[in-house]
Amino acid sequence: MIDGASEAVSIALCEYYLKEFGSILHHNVDKGLLVGGRSEVRFGGGEVLEPIQIVVAGRATSSVKRNGGRYDVPVGELAVSAINNFLNRTMRFLDAETHVITDFKIRPGSADLVGVYGANGKLPLSNDTSIGVGYSPLTPAEKLVLESERLLNSSKVKHEMPELGEDIKVMALRNGAKIDLTIAAAMISKLIPDQSHYASIVEQTQREVDDLVPKITDMDVTVRVNSGDSYSNGVYYLTITGTSAEAGDDGNTGRGNRPNGLITSMRQYSMEATAGKNPVNHTGKIYNVLAQTTADRIFREVKGIKEAYVRLLSRIGVPIDIPQIASAAIVLEKGSRVESVRSDIESIMDEELSKITDVTSLILSGTVTLF
Repeated sequence: MIDGASEAVSIALCEYYLKEFGSILHHNVDKGLLVGGRSEVRFGGGEVLEPIQIVVAGRATSSVKRNGGRYDVPVGELAVSAINNFLNRTMRFLDAETHVITDFKIRPGSADLVGVYGANGKLPLSNDTSIGVGYSPLTPAEKLVLESERLLNSSKVKHEMPELGEDIKVMALRNGAKIDLTIAAAMISKLIPDQSHYASIVEQTQREVDDLVPKITDMDVTVRVNSGDSYSNGVYYLTITGTSAEAGDDGNTGRGNRPNGLITSMRQYSMEATAGKNPVNHTGKIYNVLAQTTADRIFREVKGIKEAYVRLLSRIGVPIDIPQIASAAIVLEKGSRVESVRSDIESIMDEELSKITDVTSLILSGTVTLF
């Protein structure tokens, strides 16, 4: 939610800057805080006693000299509207006007960073010294986690099971050829009249994922849904809004999923928060997207590669297409040799860097994953 709020503000600023000034102006709004609320739920209903609080902070161009005068950008109005619109279109049972207090702490950008932003006439200069990491392909366990969440939040499943909220967390543990999948799925209290109905939705949720498993892997998979429940003690994962944020679950921008949609603690990844950073020259955002798309291309197009890892490191003030280092680490299929794939990998990396400015439009159009 907080990643989405930060990114929604960035997108709103980009659209406004493009409409009014013809180009995206300096901004970074990647510091966000979600303070969980307090709710009282019961079968058949409940109420939010203290609303969720969302604050998006950062820097943005707030005034522009134009036609001999100064034009003020309504940064605050854009931010609040963008956050509320994001919440309302993402969460079916959350009302941003009543369930959330939305605020912003966005100040004008510092002079040095604003200067870096527009200092080069050909290519933007890197806004920061940042690292981007991507890898391909996903393991069966990773793919199972990602596809389980996407399935349960799909329009099809939501139509069949409106009781299922949007706050769905999936954790996989692989032990040899066995996978334990733990799913925490928020349920909508007003649509669930009693324990029996709740149990049936939990069982149906598990069946949906059980049916998905053979499409992804032939490993032995055990699926557990809402294992923290205790029916005998009256403990159920019931929510009014479809998210645990209503009852004290807090969040920070960048603390959640990486740009491939996963948190992969056993893999290489960057700690950069991609959400909210400007999509023109902040390499903390651009390089993570580029590293992932490049790794995907290498794995997909170069024969003989089992795994591909791409790492990009920028230097502030240098054109974004000139990283300090762009490296690829690969795991080869049996019988393949580095010499046979090196030129193809280098060609793909050079090509991706040469069209790095395309990443901006991919981000603005929502065609790449950021979190």
